[in-house]
Amino acid sequence: MFFSQAGARPRTWEPTPSERKKWVEVFKACDEDNKGYLSREDFKVAVVTLFGYKPSKIEANSVMSSINPNTSGILLGEFLNIVRKKKEAQLYRNEIRHIFTAFDRHYRGYLTLEDFQKAFKQVAPKLPERIILEVFSSAALPVPAFSVLFRWSFNLSWHQYHTVLIKS
Repeated sequence: MFFSQAGARPRTWEPTPSERKKWVEVFKACDEDNKGYLSREDFKVAVVTLFGYKPSKIEANSVMSSINPNTSGILLGEFLNIVRKKKEAQLYRNEIRHIFTAFDRHYRGYLTLEDFQKAFKQVAPKLPERIILEVFSSAALPVPAFSVLFRWSFNLSWHQYHTVLIKS
């Protein structure tokens, strides 16, 4: 698919020393009783502190099942890696949102095929029209790409746009 060839994947991101220091401080503040690790509840408090939301039970279970089973909780190194990955994903999502907003020149909250075509003509003028139609239709329609030729009124929402880039 076009986006995977173009490199529309999250890049590895490294925190600045001040960000890393903040994460260590949050770890220490949430590590009740100075155990050297974060329990499930400690982890939830740390996520609220750093990201402003309480992680779901599914997210907490996923994190807890991914840590070393020989430890009682999330060690500092594991915590820093988890936070880095969450921050990386957050930055990538924001980048996708920014690109979508630039394509949505009329601020409607969705892209028409015409919007999509104009945007690609500006950023990739030599990209074949067939590819543009294929990408648009893969998000906007659950049917083959050629049907776009007969249905010009379909729109591409932010969620559909984001889904195409994540799948790529």
